[in-house]
Amino acid sequence: MKADEQVEGVSLIVPVFNEVGSVQHVLDCILNVLANLGQPAELIIVDDGSDDGSAEILRTYTNRAKIYFHGTNCGYGAALKTGIQAAKYSMVAITDADETYPFDDLPKLVNGMQNYDMVVGARTGSKVHIPLSRRPAKWLLNKLSNYLAETQIPDLNSGFRVFRRDLALNYQHILSNRFSFTTILTLVMIVDGYRVKWEPIDYYKRSGKSKIKPIDALAFLILIVRTITYFNPLRFFLPVALFLFIFGFGRLCYDVFWLHNLTDSTTLLFLFALQVGLIGILADLIVRRSGR
Repeated sequence: MKADEQVEGVSLIVPVFNEVGSVQHVLDCILNVLANLGQPAELIIVDDGSDDGSAEILRTYTNRAKIYFHGTNCGYGAALKTGIQAAKYSMVAITDADETYPFDDLPKLVNGMQNYDMVVGARTGSKVHIPLSRRPAKWLLNKLSNYLAETQIPDLNSGFRVFRRDLALNYQHILSNRFSFTTILTLVMIVDGYRVKWEPIDYYKRSGKSKIKPIDALAFLILIVRTITYFNPLRFFLPVALFLFIFGFGRLCYDVFWLHNLTDSTTLLFLFALQVGLIGILADLIVRRSGR
């Protein structure tokens, strides 16, 4: 298929890493859904270096799906990128192999693509199981994303969604190879003005052990800030500059009315505020100049 050729249909990508207990049931359910989708569809499975027997199960599906194997664990996002590159249809759907997502809702997401560039299965349905240990970090990341993106995002990193293949290829250079792939994809689609729709779905308790670690929350935070800075730098730099200026003004009042002297720390705070503000303006000029 040529790089610019778009064939109407759906390519569903399932990344797999050590899901031996659930992968067979998941793939059977997905194949059944695709068979009744009402339009051309294909299943793409990417094994991301599994060592628990998942790969052996996947080989039994060679006649019903495209299957790719990573020699080592490259990451969730890397597996999705492999699948996107291999997809032959104009629409790409993604889901997980851990039995958390309602595959029967796939037609609803696909049908929503008629007027949108991406349809996300937002985990806001009546049955949503999110571990308590993840909720504080998830809440913080959502609040930060809502502020930086200047909109309400019902589900930042849902792994069940449909989007245009050509757009994913355009942004693949900034999409992460790790779990934050979906987070960054959501943000870039929103801040770059594409049409995104949110469809409420349920979210079930996963089968097996989660691959996400607490340290991943810090990586998510850094990537969110970096992504928004890439598209809308003033949204990040100006509040930081304003905070430094207000702090510096408070220090100035303390110096003048209490110490009766101007300290070096106060001067540095004003200089830092000016510097951060100028960097933000320069970054915004670069973004606008590049046509972002």
